[in-house]
Amino acid sequence: MPSISSNNSSIRPTARALALGLMVLAPMVLAAQTPPSASIQPTASSFQGSVAKGEVSAQAIDLTLDDAIQRALKANLGVILSSAQTAAARGQRLSQLQALLPSVDASLKETVMQVDLPAEGLRIPGFPTIIGPFGFTDLRASLTWSLIDVASLRHYLAARHNFAAAQLSAQDARELVVLVAGNAYLLALADETQVGSVEAQVATAKISLDQAVANHQAGTAPLLDELRARVDYQSLEQQLIVARNALEKDKLALARTIGIPLAQSFNLADKAPYAAFDEIDVDKAISEAHANRKDLAAMVEQTKAAEEQRKAATADRLPTLTFNGDYGDIGVNLKTSHGTGDAAGALSVPLFREYGLRGEAQVAQAQLDTAQAQLSDKNAQVEADIRDALLDIAAAQKQVEVARSSVELASEALSEAQQRYANGVSDNLAVSQAQQSVAQANDQYVTSLYRHNVAKLSLARALGAGENYKNYLGGK
Repeated sequence: MPSISSNNSSIRPTARALALGLMVLAPMVLAAQTPPSASIQPTASSFQGSVAKGEVSAQAIDLTLDDAIQRALKANLGVILSSAQTAAARGQRLSQLQALLPSVDASLKETVMQVDLPAEGLRIPGFPTIIGPFGFTDLRASLTWSLIDVASLRHYLAARHNFAAAQLSAQDARELVVLVAGNAYLLALADETQVGSVEAQVATAKISLDQAVANHQAGTAPLLDELRARVDYQSLEQQLIVARNALEKDKLALARTIGIPLAQSFNLADKAPYAAFDEIDVDKAISEAHANRKDLAAMVEQTKAAEEQRKAATADRLPTLTFNGDYGDIGVNLKTSHGTGDAAGALSVPLFREYGLRGEAQVAQAQLDTAQAQLSDKNAQVEADIRDALLDIAAAQKQVEVARSSVELASEALSEAQQRYANGVSDNLAVSQAQQSVAQANDQYVTSLYRHNVAKLSLARALGAGENYKNYLGGK
């Protein structure tokens, strides 16, 4: 994590790094299943976009953290694409199921023919050379059914596991959206707090500047004091411009994440919450995460699908039994037609497809080995996510407490320096230094509070309880 300097804009690289770091979690959702169609596969960037909903109002709306998350759960592009991916997986499951069921088709043929016998090689003296026109009507239903096809059965079972994995991935996408939208809201809140802090510092610097100008005009202070105060004031004004610009840009990013039209102005109705986090049982939390994490469950289903695909590759060597039959009426017309039908069973045995069968088996085995390795890694990753989040919470909580104390001490030191300068005891160098200390302390407080809340959201996500984020921001 980047260190905090005395520059008031130091929160920007820190917050940006955290915001981008959260995007690394997106592949956890996506890796659970190979998507049916690459065109609808959600990517990490998908969770930063949305489908804008609602009309633009001339009046600014008040937006709470809960409002932002609920909007994101409906409009975020990652959620929408995950739902579409689930629908595609459902379609693939139905397609594989059809291979196991009888296929019945109906046809109606109305045929009219005229035959030129000499053209067909029949030249019989005294026999008409042209026969027809004549015709017939054929109304028929045909049935095709694979009675024994183990490979198709395995493919269907794999598709069913893939569909279950897609459903779980869609649920996990909602967990990720809570984290991403919550982070975007908290980042905007941190920006807003930063703007308020810099505005207060600008006001304080203006007082110090006015005092330095008055003392210089009265001849009780050198020009250096006025110049130093003016530089401090203008530097803070520049930082205020940067802070306001960052706030507006991050509000746009928040709007993109949760589906608010970009032209719609809104106010952040909540303030950055803070509550000390109680100690929790790490082993119990890890066990809870293994039971609740939808991305882990999705990967389990994906591994089962790979196992079925491997079995299907072996089953391709087995014979298949297929039944074909049809029944219908055929005649010059339907009134004079008569029922006809036929039935046939076909036993098919692969004889010389060795290289193709071996190749399919090796590909399926490689996919199974990959899925098993990823599942093993995911189990370890779940535990690491819990421990990382708890470490971040503990560290950020200590930082918040220290930073809060630093703000109070720096403010007291600034007040003392201003009084000493006003009484002519010292020059305003101490005031300038004290103002920088206040700025640094405020930066540290805003950043540590942001880290603390994001770490709590990350813990909720790691536990598989992202949609219950309120329990964690409140301290749990």
